[in-house]
Amino acid sequence: MNKKLFALLSLLAIASFVIAACGAPAATEAPAAAGDQVEVFSWWTGGGEAAGLDAMIAVFNGANPDIEFVNSAVAGGAGTNARAVLATRLQSGEPPDSWQGHAGQELIGTYVAGGQIQPLNDLYEAEGWLEVMPETLIPLISSDGNIYSVPVNIHRANVLWYNPALLEANGVEVPTNMDEWFAAMDTLEAAGVQPLALGEQWTKMHLLETVLLSTLGADAYNGLWDGTTDWGSAEVTTALENYVKVLGYANEDSASLSWQDASKLVANGDAAFNVMGDWADGYFSGDTAGNNLGLTPGEGYGWAPVPGTAGVFQFLSDSFVLAVGAPHPDAATAWLKVAGSKEGQEAFNPVKGSICARTDCDTSLFGAYLQTAMEDWSKDTVVGSLTHGVVANDSWKTEIDTALGAFIADSNIETFQSALVAACTSSGPCK
Repeated sequence: MNKKLFALLSLLAIASFVIAACGAPAATEAPAAAGDQVEVFSWWTGGGEAAGLDAMIAVFNGANPDIEFVNSAVAGGAGTNARAVLATRLQSGEPPDSWQGHAGQELIGTYVAGGQIQPLNDLYEAEGWLEVMPETLIPLISSDGNIYSVPVNIHRANVLWYNPALLEANGVEVPTNMDEWFAAMDTLEAAGVQPLALGEQWTKMHLLETVLLSTLGADAYNGLWDGTTDWGSAEVTTALENYVKVLGYANEDSASLSWQDASKLVANGDAAFNVMGDWADGYFSGDTAGNNLGLTPGEGYGWAPVPGTAGVFQFLSDSFVLAVGAPHPDAATAWLKVAGSKEGQEAFNPVKGSICARTDCDTSLFGAYLQTAMEDWSKDTVVGSLTHGVVANDSWKTEIDTALGAFIADSNIETFQSALVAACTSSGPCK
């Protein structure tokens, strides 16, 4: 385990002061009864995300013909809508059998702390998953010796997608640092090209975390989440100034666009750059019959680390959990077995636009971009994503999101930075 990742895991351990002990029973291994059903909650409703889920459902249906799969996916990137619906159901005591949750503080600081999910230690032992899941992930899904979810993938957040033809036509090289990125966007803007495509607010938080990483570097970025980096420092001010400058190159209608809409602007040649996680690869290259764009990697679209973040892999991992009080626990366990299986992950990830959480998947199944992601995951410094649940629990992320909403409206850096300081203080890591 590299030192940077060890530091990340350490800060997550510190942040787990919010974790409450969960006395829920272990998952059962009993076979599902005939005529049973399982309700699975996620936010994968479009493009490569939905196609990937469908591929894993097909594996599930093949292995469990007597169990009805109830797909309760709710549309909305990064779970913005789905998680609100899920929270309402959990508060009313009507949980789905299983739901999508990000490894890290979203899982530990929210669902485990709330006593809402069951430990899966027995399932891990029965399926031999500790032998095939990466050591880097287990601490992010564990608390007090219990393992609470089944990771299905690894995603990278800090990816700069671009239109190769637009860059070539305007004599622009792929930027490797912030100054080069600003210069490239100035050139494009002067030529009448929209430099940056951006979508709704969660995509702006996604952009913010990559600019923080680029400006601060991995060590100081990690320090934001354990209190060792001062949110009120001059370095963070510089990062926020860079963020304001990047936003200035974006399309004015961003608030009304989904992440797919923004990605499509790049694919169509209506914008040059977009910062998005690598689920965009599934959308760019996936089958057009599944409402994807069917582009050729490296020709129809290109990719690079967000300028200034080469050598750093800002990650997230989707996983599935077993609800406390699940209506169909045996059927839910059957679903989790498929989610953690080699067959399930090999069906899901190449279509979704992610790499397997398991370490034994057949790498030849994956496309050009994902081959590079697998290589980088094996050697880069690893840091966690804010937007996608790794480094901050829900309450802290919500405070940041509220402050970001105000900032987008008024662009007042001083007020925004003060709100970020206050959010860290109220969440615990900053004293």
